[in-house]
Amino acid sequence: MIVTTGIDVAEGEIVRTIGIVRGNTIRAKHVGTDIIAGLRNLVGGEVSEYTKLMAEAREQAYDRMVADAKRVGADAVIGVNFTTSMITQGAAEILAYGTAVELKK
Repeated sequence: MIVTTGIDVAEGEIVRTIGIVRGNTIRAKHVGTDIIAGLRNLVGGEVSEYTKLMAEAREQAYDRMVADAKRVGADAVIGVNFTTSMITQGAAEILAYGTAVELKK
């Protein structure tokens, strides 16, 4: 599956726009991670536990978007974006979305 933030695909000509595809996940912080993050907050620097949590969430949202594109018969997803929304304190939604397209065979 070709996935790009661009609006065209170098590997082929777009012959049909299928529609929007998406994948999302909602992740909550873990109490143990909060304690470690709180200690890191005192001294500054990257909170690597949260960085890892968000990277995993983005990967899961991306994988779900690609699965949605495969489900509708797409060859590629163009115009891909990621968004994050806070659902409640301590939980956030990560959404990956783009336009599923069919390429010339």
